[in-house]
Amino acid sequence: MKRIARFEKVSRSQFEKDFLDTFGKEREAECRAAYEQVSIPKRATLGSAGYDFVTPVPIELAPGAMMKVPTGIRASMEEGWVLQIYPRSGLGFKYRLQLNNTVGIVDSDYYHSDNEGHIFVKITNDSREGKTLVLEAGSGFAQGIFMEFGITEDDDAEAVRNGGFGSTGA
Repeated sequence: MKRIARFEKVSRSQFEKDFLDTFGKEREAECRAAYEQVSIPKRATLGSAGYDFVTPVPIELAPGAMMKVPTGIRASMEEGWVLQIYPRSGLGFKYRLQLNNTVGIVDSDYYHSDNEGHIFVKITNDSREGKTLVLEAGSGFAQGIFMEFGITEDDDAEAVRNGGFGSTGA
C-alpha cells in the first residue's frame, strides 16, 4: 500500500463559519459540540478500501430530503491522487442514500483552498419504501477512497485553485 495522504480537522473557526452558513445562526449552540464530534476518517478493517466519514450532527432524513454535511475534515494528498467520496454501502442499500453529485471528487489542490479544503458531503435519502434515515452524531455515513489518476500527454493546465465548490469554472 502507498501512503499518500493525511486527514486533518479544519480549524475551529473555519468549521464554525461553515456550520453556521449551513445550518443557520439558530443552531449556534450546537456548533461547539459538533466540532468536538469531528473525528479523523479511519478504515474499519485491514482490507477496507474506504475511510469512514462520520457525521458531526444527528441526521434525520425523510424520503426525498437532503442535507449538506460539513465534515470538519480536510485531506492533504500527493499530486496525482484524488479522494473519491461515496455513501456508506449499507446506507445506500437500506435507504438509497445518495450523494447529490453522485461521487464526490476532492482534488489534491483543494487542501489549499480558501476554506481550508473543508470537505462537505451533500446527501439525499432517495428511499422508495418510505424509510426515514436516522443517524446519531458520530455515525459513519460516507466513505472516501484514494485513487491515483493520469493526465494526457499534451495536458497544459496551469491554473491554481483559490476557492471551493465550482471555483474552477464549473
